[in-house]
Amino acid sequence: MNYGSTIKELRMKLFLTQSELANLLGVSFCCINRWENEKAIPTMKMKRKLNVLFLENGVNIDEKN
Repeated sequence: MNYGSTIKELRMKLFLTQSELANLLGVSFCCINRWENEKAIPTMKMKRKLNVLFLENGVNIDEKN
């Protein structure tokens, strides 16, 4: 999965800034920024939280990337 583009797609669907998504997930702005720029990947705990948001908001999760 390409977390960077998927997280950005989620943010765009929810009309959230990186800071707002960070607050929603309980992480720092830097985490969201690094994830979106593919400098880092979310922890397993964050992946679970993100997966719920992806499913609730109709964000396509493509395992092939």
